[in-house]
Amino acid sequence: METPDNAKDAATEATDAATDAATDAATTGATDAATAAPTGIAAQDWATASADPTYRAAVVDLLGALAYGELAAFERLAEDAKLAPTLADKAELAKMASAEFHHFEQLTGRLAEIGAEPTEAMEPFVAALDGFHRQTAPSDWLEGLVKAYVGDSIASDFYREVAARLDSDSRKLVLAVLDDTGHASFAVEKVRAAIEAEPRVGGRLALWARRLMGEALSQSQRVVAERDALSTMLVGGVADGFDLAEVGRMFSRITEAHTKRMAALGLAA
Repeated sequence: METPDNAKDAATEATDAATDAATDAATTGATDAATAAPTGIAAQDWATASADPTYRAAVVDLLGALAYGELAAFERLAEDAKLAPTLADKAELAKMASAEFHHFEQLTGRLAEIGAEPTEAMEPFVAALDGFHRQTAPSDWLEGLVKAYVGDSIASDFYREVAARLDSDSRKLVLAVLDDTGHASFAVEKVRAAIEAEPRVGGRLALWARRLMGEALSQSQRVVAERDALSTMLVGGVADGFDLAEVGRMFSRITEAHTKRMAALGLAA
């Protein structure tokens, strides 16, 4: 007969395995691209690649979007901490919020370093990101966890795909700020435990996650379409290796990674 401690250990191992599987699946496509022998701009450093004004504008846009995303993530995690059911949970979210703000500082520091004004670089993305967060405001603690896990992961998948086509200096920075702050394993553990305690919660959270997926993809496509430099990068006018067909495959990989993350949460996609 399984003891309570053994059952707890088994549940923890299952959660860790599910989280690892989802993370591995989510990053495989972008990692393969990033580790392949770089060509074109991906083989250049910033000093060389930035001689192309269109490419420079695309990177400023990308860093601006990332910077505002990190600032918004910091604010959201700080708000979510107010909904935390325990003091330990509140402290964990505060630690994650601090990590997001550090990423924000790295990105704005880099923008200033390459001669771009950080606020101006972020401004074009404020309306879209704020709109996304208004439309997907969580109603409780669990919805907030799922939003951070699902929504942030979709954005990270997208940026990792783009990073594989950046110059070496920009790629290194983007991948560094996309490092998981610990939210993935934290969210999986809490959500799975909640569903185990009350299975009916799973249906509500599955619907919520599907809504998040649709809103996140819609917003990312809209932002790219409105920024000429970014859209040029994606369809091959600047970055090496992208074309319209590859953009379609990229979004398919992001959708597949989402499905596997949902499984890690114990939810149906």
